[in-house]
Amino acid sequence: MEMNKIMASRWTSIVSWFDNEAHPQPAAGDKGIDWARVLPFIGLHLGCLGVIWVGISTAAVMVAVALYALRMFAITAFYHRYFSHAAFRTSRAAQLVFAVWGATSVQRGPLWWASQHRHHHAHSDEPADTHSAKQNGFWWSHVGWFLARENFPTRRERIDNLWHYPELRLLDRFDALVPVLLALSLFAFGEALAAWVPALETNGLQMLVWGFCISTVVLYHATFTINSLAHRFGRRRYATRDESRNNPWLALLTFGEGWHNNHHHYPGSARQGFYWWEVDVTYYGLRLLAALGIIWDLKAVPARVRAARREGER
Repeated sequence: MEMNKIMASRWTSIVSWFDNEAHPQPAAGDKGIDWARVLPFIGLHLGCLGVIWVGISTAAVMVAVALYALRMFAITAFYHRYFSHAAFRTSRAAQLVFAVWGATSVQRGPLWWASQHRHHHAHSDEPADTHSAKQNGFWWSHVGWFLARENFPTRRERIDNLWHYPELRLLDRFDALVPVLLALSLFAFGEALAAWVPALETNGLQMLVWGFCISTVVLYHATFTINSLAHRFGRRRYATRDESRNNPWLALLTFGEGWHNNHHHYPGSARQGFYWWEVDVTYYGLRLLAALGIIWDLKAVPARVRAARREGER
């Protein structure tokens, strides 16, 4: 009987790779890791070792870099600044496109991402913060929280303004669909290049390893540095109630997210680099989308807010 329960639990975990509603509601404070549930995450990391067999080509590396850039922009511009903070407005059709674009990053669905991030802002660096380096250390803030059972469900109470969109709920429930389609497309693209442009010396498996596994894993850990490092290393311009810091190196890596103390001072801004010398690639991309009429009403930082509650550049 005990073995049957274990097998049923494992099966539920496997089904939840594809359908998040199959995952049982965890107990409050359950920081345990459901290893069967996170096998795809582990598999992505192990997939990077495939480079030993598939080798390297200029074409594969270029695709990996391009997908890193496109998906970092999707996470920072759409999952973060739009879905989490409503820093600009757009049409419902564009909203769905942005959600699907963000889902290619393999960081769950837009509702889950936004709900967890809003919860972080509500409790930043307090005991209830899901990924505070101050409270739980580097590894938990970097990756442990993402794997813990208590953080699998979408925090429905945090996203009332988004929950009424059925297309977003569907994408959130079946968040593996878009990454699987991306992986299959990359394999097919590599095979097509091998057949039609053999001089590029690439193939489906190589494109899968570089374009999907390596690019995604690098994207993961670059994104996670904002949780694990941007609350520990850098300078504080504003006297926020948390330990958020501005870190220019992380800002370059994450297209502007490293201006994290700025962000915690005024989360609703579409621009996180408050001054011209604070490079914010995501904001430049948003300005382009605004110029094209795809988005509008980008929220700026009021001068009085930018000048307030300064504690110095320590």
